[in-house]
Amino acid sequence: MGRDSGVSQAQLEALADYENSAAFSEVERSVLRLADAMTAVAVDVPDEIFDTLRDGLNEAQLAELASAIAWENYRARFNRVFRVESEDFSEGAFCPLPAR
Repeated sequence: MGRDSGVSQAQLEALADYENSAAFSEVERSVLRLADAMTAVAVDVPDEIFDTLRDGLNEAQLAELASAIAWENYRARFNRVFRVESEDFSEGAFCPLPAR
């Protein structure tokens, strides 16, 4: 899905270290920071993340972005409750895991 949406191979490979990667623009890094912040146990999005996003996105884009991140967070957390695992529908795809 990422590749179909314009995410490059370099971005997929650099995702775990997006803060230090030249593969991402400042807005893209801010988007990823928002995703990280929204998926933390305690949901507290720092003002500086939101302020940076306001510089690159309009209100409708921000609402859509927050909704998409929240939906994926919901699905991931929901699936973990029921131990839903991959059914190998995307064999050969690249799916980076977050840095720990």
